Amino acid sequence: MTRYLRSIGAVLVALVLPVVMGACGSSSSGPTVTVVQGTAPDYLDPSQGYTTQAANSSWVSYLGLYTYAHASATAGGQVIPAIATAPPKVTGGGKTYTITIRKGLKYSNGEAVKASDFLFTIERAIKLNWGGAAYFTGNIAGATDYSKGKSNTITGISANDATGQIVIHLTAPYGAFENVLAFPSAGLLPSTTPMTPQDTSPPSGFGPYEIKNVVPNQGYDVSLNPSYASQAIPGVPAGHVNIHVKIETNTTTEAEDVLNNSADVFDWGDTVPPSLLPQVQSQAASRYASEPTALVLYFFMNIKEKPFDNILARKAVIMALDRNALSRLDSGNITPGCYFLPPTLVGHPSTPCPYGDPSKSPNIAAAKKLVAEAGLTGYPVTVWGEERQPRKEYIDNYAATLNEIGFKATTKIIASTQYFPTIGTLKSHPQTGFADWQQDFPNPFDFYLLVDGSGISQVNNENFGEINDPFINSEIKALTPVLSSQLSSVASRWEKLDEYVAKKAYLGVFGYEKVPKFTSTRINFSQAIFHPVYGLDYTSLTLTK
Repeated sequence: MTRYLRSIGAVLVALVLPVVMGACGSSSSGPTVTVVQGTAPDYLDPSQGYTTQAANSSWVSYLGLYTYAHASATAGGQVIPAIATAPPKVTGGGKTYTITIRKGLKYSNGEAVKASDFLFTIERAIKLNWGGAAYFTGNIAGATDYSKGKSNTITGISANDATGQIVIHLTAPYGAFENVLAFPSAGLLPSTTPMTPQDTSPPSGFGPYEIKNVVPNQGYDVSLNPSYASQAIPGVPAGHVNIHVKIETNTTTEAEDVLNNSADVFDWGDTVPPSLLPQVQSQAASRYASEPTALVLYFFMNIKEKPFDNILARKAVIMALDRNALSRLDSGNITPGCYFLPPTLVGHPSTPCPYGDPSKSPNIAAAKKLVAEAGLTGYPVTVWGEERQPRKEYIDNYAATLNEIGFKATTKIIASTQYFPTIGTLKSHPQTGFADWQQDFPNPFDFYLLVDGSGISQVNNENFGEINDPFINSEIKALTPVLSSQLSSVASRWEKLDEYVAKKAYLGVFGYEKVPKFTSTRINFSQAIFHPVYGLDYTSLTLTK
């Protein structure tokens, strides 16, 4: 699992840092548990971090105006006030957010939390090129000018330290803006924080934990913040144990360490190796569970390039996908499906898939006939994929399927660290390949950014299929202003849109991934919360003895 809340497979960037700052080993009082992660966070500075591994730690170390409830399943998707006293007052037709912060809060370094720190935090995330900065520049008035150096501040944000009031002006109504304010990268920082990356010595924040003792490519500590309990936010627990995170790139070793209790928590972003899966599964109920996530796996097809500019070719691909075989490559952790929106999200259709039951064997004969009808038999196709398991195996399976139905497919495997940046460079115009998406926040709009024609860009493009459908674009524009809290009112409209995308065969969705919740015997497994956005909730970890 990689890019936090963006594509789970998107950027496998190791935490390559220039100098060592301190040695691992928690300095806070209380017991310590060890988390093993197969991939280091991209950054531990919250103004830069954008991977699931970064978010695991930063969401409990850098609270913003809002955060998410510390709960599992649907309840965990609820946005709650953190540094803010209450939900925002939304006026001006959905374009003005007025918020008041709590009084008397102090960061882990003892500095007072001020309203103006919010403005500083957003400016810092933009200046340090946080991967999700477009959520700020694309919505907050004046943020684009600030990012381009046309203004020395963000004019759309005003803050009054005396009253604690913050007013944010948007360029247009955006229903998911409260979710944007809950990003850890919007977690307030003291305005004395350097406007330069602090990866090896992460800045002070406000939250149950603080990130310390970073040793590049080896590990870091997520230590209990001793000053938090006395000023704890309702709904945000103080935590019970210190966390030592150990980077272990070999997933077999990672799983063995947890199995033999030499480590305590297996990273939910990693896959338990098939060779160890029976042993791990035997620990079910007391140490292991397979947790559903809002994560969709699919093969993109570039509709601007032959052969996938032809709907018959795209239909053929979807008919021929062997989703059960693909699931076996991921140790059975994929639930076969055809719709872009995962079942956990509002808007996931309940109607049958248009081109066959995804849980059944594929109709190869019908698919082969469609390819021939389109006059595309023998047409060359380059299938793009990344080198790591099981993603390379997905591509091998997919290429074999394309060959079986009449195409002439070859694979192009890219190093995982470069894969998504490469296919996200528009001039590459890849024909087809692997992609995935893990929710940034529980709102269907977050997924539909990937098929929005207005989102096609020259670099960092996420619309790999270059889909620019007027109906999709107009529906996205119409549904964007709906508040996340009111999504149920437009659920049927999202369902119809998702059905439309499936019928147009724009995406070769093959399923939704489950991830491991796997701990040592030291952890009180039943009390450990698996959060729908951030995975295993560190604040819920307790020891059995």
